[in-house]
Amino acid sequence: MPPIPSLALATLLALAIVLLWRHARRRRRLAFARVLDAADAFEARLRTVRARLGTVEGDPVREALQEMLRQRLWLQQHGGSAGVAALDAMRVSIEQAQARIDRHLADLTSAIEGGVA
Repeated sequence: MPPIPSLALATLLALAIVLLWRHARRRRRLAFARVLDAADAFEARLRTVRARLGTVEGDPVREALQEMLRQRLWLQQHGGSAGVAALDAMRVSIEQAQARIDRHLADLTSAIEGGVA
């Protein structure tokens, strides 16, 4: 095999590897950013709910804030090495927790409005 085609093939292969590696790093960086954005939004939502409601017995806001603290600690300890799938799972978990809090808030609002009417 002539050296020029072999060199071109090796160069193309090296370029493909570098591009795949950069793509994987970008996906991971974006997944990490999405987790942090979801955590920030959820924490802000929890603080807003806490300000509106104060503390109540069986406080779901307190429980959610504690869960958020555990998730942030996990991110601090393992986020740098976590894969895209783990980061996506963390984001989904945060979004599900936010949906649960929103349902609790809607139930509470309905109960208050039902009691006032």
